[in-house]
Order: sequence, then structure tokens, then C-alpha cells
Amino acid sequence: MSEEYKDLTKSEEQGAKPVQPMPQPVQQVFYDPYIYRLQHEQPVVVRTEPKKPSAAKRFFLLVGGAILFGALAGGAFIGVKALDEKFGKKEEAPAEESVEGTNELDVKKPKTGIVLQTSKDVGETSVSAVDVSAVAESAMPSVVAINNYSKQTYSYFFYDYESDEVVLAGSGSGIIIGQNDKEVLIVTNFHVVDGAERLSVQFVDGTTADAAVKGSASSSDLAVLAVKFEDLSDSTVEAIRVARLGSSDDVKVGEIAIAVGNALGYGQSVTVGYISAKERKITIDKMTYTLIQTDAAINPGNSGGALLNKNGEVIGINSAKYEDYKVEGMGFAIPISNILSLINELSNREEIKEEERAYLGIERGTDITDDMYAERFNIPKGLYVNAVAKGSAAEKAGIRQGDIIVRMDSAIIYGMSDLQEFLSYTKAGTEVEIVLYRSTQGVYEEMTINVTLDKRPRKKS
Repeated sequence: MSEEYKDLTKSEEQGAKPVQPMPQPVQQVFYDPYIYRLQHEQPVVVRTEPKKPSAAKRFFLLVGGAILFGALAGGAFIGVKALDEKFGKKEEAPAEESVEGTNELDVKKPKTGIVLQTSKDVGETSVSAVDVSAVAESAMPSVVAINNYSKQTYSYFFYDYESDEVVLAGSGSGIIIGQNDKEVLIVTNFHVVDGAERLSVQFVDGTTADAAVKGSASSSDLAVLAVKFEDLSDSTVEAIRVARLGSSDDVKVGEIAIAVGNALGYGQSVTVGYISAKERKITIDKMTYTLIQTDAAINPGNSGGALLNKNGEVIGINSAKYEDYKVEGMGFAIPISNILSLINELSNREEIKEEERAYLGIERGTDITDDMYAERFNIPKGLYVNAVAKGSAAEKAGIRQGDIIVRMDSAIIYGMSDLQEFLSYTKAGTEVEIVLYRSTQGVYEEMTINVTLDKRPRKKS
């Protein structure tokens, strides 16, 4: 018998309580005394509903809070005002007046005449609408519309063929710049009247009259026309005015510019812009011009019209010749101060009788004015000589078929119209200097020859 069994039997015999079997060992749990006290010794908190104050007490609390808030707000206002007075008071913006019927977009739009304060170093800048109606009204009587009627021309290689039909070839504008005892004088661009068989001028009152070229300078793109007083009614003479000429030298970039002319041939119109640049160098047909640049719209038909300053004075002659479809908002005008002497010379040219006019002897010629045409055939721009009259001054001077005339004295020659214009105010017997190009083994070389002009031969009856 085992010792354990013996001890158990012995205990039962002695009347002792039976010993229970040993329980299986379990994992011992350790208790933190501090956590135990928190869990078992924490007093129980009983939640009780707070008692509501009486109605009188609530009233006095509300009044007291209002008084306290007013005192704090008043103190803050006084403090801010004191600081504002100490460190500089800002000017209050005037409150906008409410306009009945306006919406939010209308309120946000900039108002005419509003003052924009940019900084303390920059003065006030005012933006206001520009009314040029008075300037336009005073300038309209001195601006005319010009219609160019020409024969239709057909080109085939180096030959030009003209039809007998005279049609409207183009429209432009002009400025009345003076008068003499017999004529009203009008300045315009040369390209407006180039090649015209007949020129018609329309005045401010709507009446029309034929005009003749008094003098022209293609190199400066200028021409002066003359309209006889005998072709004008008394009411037209009363309605028209001579333009007031200003100084383009005094023009400043940013000044207002007003263009008046016969835009697109629809009649007189006005466009407004600003002077964008002065002394702008523009090269057209190998000629460099010094022009005024403006963003006032200048369209075909405006050529020869007036560019005015804010006082209604002519500061330039508009020209649509220098427009380009690649750009927008760029118009050009010939500065009036640069051409006053030339206008005076053209205006005072003496009218030469038909039988006294000079004759060179170029029977047929082709105008070489197109850049692509000149580059394709590798020839200079000018008047290509197709035929020379026998026994003429040109033949005597040695001018040949195939030569290209580019200048006669100081006049630039681009075609037959330039040659005819030069001869129209030159008397027979005058010696002139002619610059031409002649092809030698396919290469054009410049030559200068002197020619004594003949009288125009009489037509055979």
C-alpha cells in the first residue's frame, strides 16, 4: 500500500474530515493593489438634474449679459477708432447707389469716370468715354471720296492688253488741302489714282465732279488732284472746307487718333484709336517709308483719307497699302510734316498743253511690280520695254527692247502710268537722266543714260 493511501486511511480512522482531491493547477492571477482600489474603493457618483433658476433670476441674468456685451463692444470700437486716428485714417469709398432694375453683372461693370487709386506714388487715373463727334463733324467737309475708273488690262507673259471698256477699278479718299483761282486741290495716295482713265470726286454734300491729276510722286505714294470751280455748284462750294494741317512731329505715342475716309467705298466713316508708334520703317516694293502707326481701323477705301489729332488737325494721310492680313490693329499713315514741301510742289505744277508735252518713244511696256513675278524671272521691278518707236528719243539714246527702266530723274518708274505721269508735266526738249537695267548673258546690269525728250508726234489723220 502506498504511503499516500496509508495517510488517507489513517486520517479517516482518526475522525478527521476527508481530504478532497487536489484540484488541477490553474494559472495564477496577480492583482495590482492600486488598480484594485480604483475599482472597488471609487465613490459612486449619483447624477442629479440641476435645478432651473427662477424666471426673475433668468431675467436679471439676461439683462446683465446684454449690458456686459455692450460695454465690451463699445470699448473695442473706441479702441479701433483711436488706433485709426493715430496711424492714419483711410478714406472711405462712397457707397454705391442702388439702381432699380440692375443686376449683379451691371453692378460689377466698371463705371465711366471711375477713379482707380493704384498706389501713393501714382496719381489718379481717370477712365472716361471719348466723344469725337465734334471733331468728325468739323473734319467731314474737308474729306472726299475718290472713284478710279480704268480700262481692264489682261497680261500674257510680257505683254499687256487693254480692253476699251472703262470700269470702276477702285475707291479711295482725299483731303482738300487748298485752292487757287480756278481749282480746288485735293491730296491723296498715288495708288488710289494709278492707271485711271477718269477720276470722280464725291464731296460731303453728296455731289460729284471729275478731277484731273495735278501732280504725282509714285515713290512717295502721293498725288494732288484738281477739281475746277466751274464744275461745282454754289452750294457745294459753301459746304466744303480746306483741312487744318497739324504737326506730325509733335505727336506723342498714346495720343488719340481719328481716321476719316471712304472705307470699302461705302461712304465717309470714322474710326478711333491711338498713336501706336512714330517713325515706323516699312518696306514696300523695295521702297522704305517712315510712317505713323495707329490702331485706328484703316481699310481699303481709307487710303488718302485724314488721320486727325484730338483737335481735328491733319497729322497724317492714311494708307491701306501697307496692310497685312497676318496682323490686326495696325494701320499706317504718311506723316504730314514730312511731305508738306512735296505737296506744295505737286500743287503748283504748271499745266502743260498737250502739244508741248514731252515724248520718249516707248510704244509698249509691261509693268514689273509683283515680287513673285520678279523673283521667278530674276528681273528687277520697273517698266519692261516691249517696243521702241523708230526715230524716237528712246531709240536715239540707245534704249532697246528688253531694257527695264526704273527711274527718270528723281521719279521712280514702276510702269507705263509712272512714265506717262512724268511726261505729262515735262516739256519737250528737256534733258533727263534715265536709270535702267539691261540683261547681259542673263545678268541684269544697271546703266545710266541721258535723253533729250522729243515732242509728241502728231496723229495721222
